[in-house]
Amino acid sequence: MKVLGCLILPCLVLSACGGAGTQIVPPPSSSDSAPTAQPIESDPTATWSPNDYPPLPTATLAADSGPSQPGSFFHPEFGVALRYPPGWREVDIGNAERGELLWLASPGDGVQVILFHTLWADEGLEGAAHAIGDSSLGGLKNLQLLSDHAMTLESDAEAWQTIIIAEYDNGDPLKASLTTILGGGRTYSVMSFGDPGEFDQYQPELDSIANSLRFTGESLGGLPRSQSLVLAGYESTNPREYDPATQHSGGDGLVFSGLVAFNPQLNLVPELAESWTVTEDGVVYTFKLRMARFHNGRPVTAQDVVYSWERAASPALESETVLTYLGDIVGVKEMADGKADHISGLTVIDDHTLQVTLDAPKPYFLLKLTYPTGYVVDKYNVEAGPEWFRTPNGTGPYKMIRWEPMRLVIYERNDDYYSGQPPIRFVIMKLLAGDPLRLYESNEIDMAGVDRFTLPRFQDPAESMSAELHSGVNMCTGFVHFDTTQPPFDDVNVRRAFSMAFDRQKYIDVLYNGIAIPAHGLYPPALPGYNLALEGLPHDPARAQQLLAESKYGGPEKLPPIVYTGSGYGSASGAGVAAMAQMWEETLGVTISIENIEPDLYYDEINAGRHGQLFDGGWCADYPDPENFADALFHSSAALNESHYSNPELDALLEAARLETDVATRIAMYQQAEQMIVDDAPVIFIVHSQSFVLVKAHIQGFVMTPFGVPLMRYLSIDPSKLK
Repeated sequence: MKVLGCLILPCLVLSACGGAGTQIVPPPSSSDSAPTAQPIESDPTATWSPNDYPPLPTATLAADSGPSQPGSFFHPEFGVALRYPPGWREVDIGNAERGELLWLASPGDGVQVILFHTLWADEGLEGAAHAIGDSSLGGLKNLQLLSDHAMTLESDAEAWQTIIIAEYDNGDPLKASLTTILGGGRTYSVMSFGDPGEFDQYQPELDSIANSLRFTGESLGGLPRSQSLVLAGYESTNPREYDPATQHSGGDGLVFSGLVAFNPQLNLVPELAESWTVTEDGVVYTFKLRMARFHNGRPVTAQDVVYSWERAASPALESETVLTYLGDIVGVKEMADGKADHISGLTVIDDHTLQVTLDAPKPYFLLKLTYPTGYVVDKYNVEAGPEWFRTPNGTGPYKMIRWEPMRLVIYERNDDYYSGQPPIRFVIMKLLAGDPLRLYESNEIDMAGVDRFTLPRFQDPAESMSAELHSGVNMCTGFVHFDTTQPPFDDVNVRRAFSMAFDRQKYIDVLYNGIAIPAHGLYPPALPGYNLALEGLPHDPARAQQLLAESKYGGPEKLPPIVYTGSGYGSASGAGVAAMAQMWEETLGVTISIENIEPDLYYDEINAGRHGQLFDGGWCADYPDPENFADALFHSSAALNESHYSNPELDALLEAARLETDVATRIAMYQQAEQMIVDDAPVIFIVHSQSFVLVKAHIQGFVMTPFGVPLMRYLSIDPSKLK
């Protein structure tokens, strides 16, 4: 799974990779799964048509709450309310592009009151209030500060109030007050203003309005909090990131599912596949499917698996992951290359039996099927239109019931889920709602990641939330790509010089607050095959300068212009890129330029080859096997070999390791491969990070794992601990 700058999802406990060779896999025991759903009495696939299973009414918008009652105002979306006196009236605020929620006018319209919100991060109440005041009132002339102080409102909320007198540009006098509170990841402010005389006349009423301001918590769509897991989320503008066949992340394990999956103990367990057998030569897998259904009730058949995998392999879809995760199946490469219309290695035996033929015995094949590329999608859903993903019809433990763009996604448990009903009824994603840590502290969400600079606070036993902190290692490695086909990084000595000019420990001390592990090689510490004896390229400025002089370019003067491509906006460089650039300039005398690609489009642009000679990279394990790192990223023909690195000797070693069944021999081969990769320096290895996440006490069943496992179906809520 790709990552940028090691921005990694919370990951969980260390586990060794299990050996291959099991011939028959039975259904999970009762101790491995939740109580099962009611079985389907008979085969439901005998006769049906798409019209029997209409699309689900998902992605509906919330109903308009209607106008507020006279004298009171409540905004259900933002959870903010206030009261106003008789005779005052609400003014139409139109599009409210500046965050306005309410506009009031006094009798005669001489005094105005505006309620508005802003997103705010870490300044605290006083800092936020002052910044809002500077933005809202700073353009006035002859401004005099009358009062500026903390206060407590009638709701017991802490507020900050500022009162000023000033003049408009035309010289007319003005008196104004600004009262601000914090709520979740936002600020809510009441600004009153008008002619000083009228302002003073209405002062008691203005004080009453400001004093009534209260934050009640953003709406959960009318859903019971005791049955809802609430999380902070992000909405991509790139549709490919919602399609299991094209996305670059760990996928939507709520809506979709595949034949197999990992459980929280990192055991491979059956999903849509009830069981499977493998021939003695390890080449042919026969999967027996469960009597499962899509969310709209349509039965799942073996043909749905074939459709999903052939769709992923179709050249028109341009999936960048299909060869990595399904490419071991005979015929996948031919279909992806446009040389076949179907995957020849897939055979439907009957509605619930699928035979899969591999090009060779691959001990890690089942592990690859846990990745979203192997998920099953509904043909009639995905062919309904280009925005089918907004009304997904999956087979997973939750179904999407609402998607309000840039605000909210709601999932409801799938009561017909083949592995039993998930304990939590609803999962709510608050999209772009503000700083997750602040939302967590105000009990708006149930989980939040913790960065390395905030971490010491929550590690302190005196902190009330210290018991809610979970930490663990993860199977992730951060690195920066060299494009080995572009000068000057077509020369291995230049690549080594840039690597040895990089001080990992200094980088980690500054950017990670010292809380990370320097990466000298490809494999993270939690991965089977991690090698303590690996000989990395150390920080050695003198040797770096010597290598650059020994390169075919002869030194920094003859290097071409070098461009570093990052994920971001505008031309600003992130702290990590700036730190590396400074090291290269100080040690090698090389100055680089920086360009950014919008994050939602970053992977598409990189895969299209539209990038500089250096660019952001990183990788988190999809399954605990070194093949997922060395072969997936650095074999010459690997679809994810973004450095365009090629070493025939390495290719031969990796191809032999694919077929090796002895665990110790395999590990030794992958360690040898790692050393070759390090020596050739197609990337600069930077960091192996750790994960830290806060989880509310009422959320039961949470565990940390070293790579992404969809946990939602395993969690439950203890209402007695809900705050």
